[in-house]
Amino acid sequence: MIDADDHLDALWRRVDSRLGRGRPRHLAAYRGFADERGVELIGRVLAEKPQGGPLDDAGWWDNLLDTYRRFESDEVPDVPLRLHYRGSSVEVRSDHEGYWHATFDSPGAMSGLLWDNASASLADGSLLTPQPVLQVGPRARFGVISDIDDTILHSGVTDWKTAAQLTFLHNARTRKPLPGVAALYRALQGNHNPIFYVSSSPWNLYDLLEDFMELNAIPFGPIHLRDLGTDTGKFIKSAGHGHKLERVLHLIERFPRLRWVLLGDSGQADAELYAEAARAHPDRVAAIYIRDVDPEADSARDLGVDGYIHRIEDTGVPMLRAADSLAMARHAASLGLLDPATLPAIAAETGRDLVRPSLAQAAAQEALAGEAPAAGAR
Repeated sequence: MIDADDHLDALWRRVDSRLGRGRPRHLAAYRGFADERGVELIGRVLAEKPQGGPLDDAGWWDNLLDTYRRFESDEVPDVPLRLHYRGSSVEVRSDHEGYWHATFDSPGAMSGLLWDNASASLADGSLLTPQPVLQVGPRARFGVISDIDDTILHSGVTDWKTAAQLTFLHNARTRKPLPGVAALYRALQGNHNPIFYVSSSPWNLYDLLEDFMELNAIPFGPIHLRDLGTDTGKFIKSAGHGHKLERVLHLIERFPRLRWVLLGDSGQADAELYAEAARAHPDRVAAIYIRDVDPEADSARDLGVDGYIHRIEDTGVPMLRAADSLAMARHAASLGLLDPATLPAIAAETGRDLVRPSLAQAAAQEALAGEAPAAGAR
């Protein structure tokens, strides 16, 4: 199957070449990260520019077409690139799926800000593109690693029909955050603590997730997703969520000075993966928070999470199954991981998020109000 996929890709590249297509026209420069030792940059070379962000009046058909365009992305392999950051440059080539991944030394002084910019371009300097870089500086007290689906973003994991509709028929404006997430993550971030996101979703959804975080004031961070392909270790080929654990362990080991707060949900394997990380590095994990995806009921998911909580008791790592962001925040405050003065703001945002409609529902309500007949009209 993998060989057939590779041969088919090669065939389409030859067809595109003869038709004058398949040339690099866009560099998708994903958020990277760096410290005083070096920088890690990931991106992808594409033959088409992105379609742009979600529209206020986009309907389900528009969203479905946008989803198709995301998953039908035309990558450009074997393209020479130049990456630059803090006085250092490196030349790389995109792989057979169009991705670049580079780690190199950057001896220049850090700016002292949480975010800086690297740059990516073709080897000849064209398509020059800024690439945001999260700077993990000496003032960071700890780091945060968070799942995405049903941890910050409502995905309907308990109902496959709802999950499918949210994935294919909605956009960043119509997706709803989990209550209190933005305030909780801002409190954990403070001014200097880095936040990283890991997910089993494919890279094709990167722009949707970026738009969603911006629209809902959720702190940005490097997002680590999976490739959609049949190669070994790719989205279709590999089973489970092992790549998430690999990424968590990589970050823990990459920044040996930091302890880590791990956030996930009970809908998938986060409790198992984070418990394994705690067992591997008990002195490096400050706390684990698992959001209960069905807090109104006692379910098999709850029993599974509670089992992992019991299994790591001997490590001394606190692990909590929490109903909402406020419960996580109160526990984190008790450990000194966030300022207790932020709790009222987290509580207020959690309450507002619980009752507020999604942006799509709000738009529909406004449209109905605009169509309502004036008083006394016949």
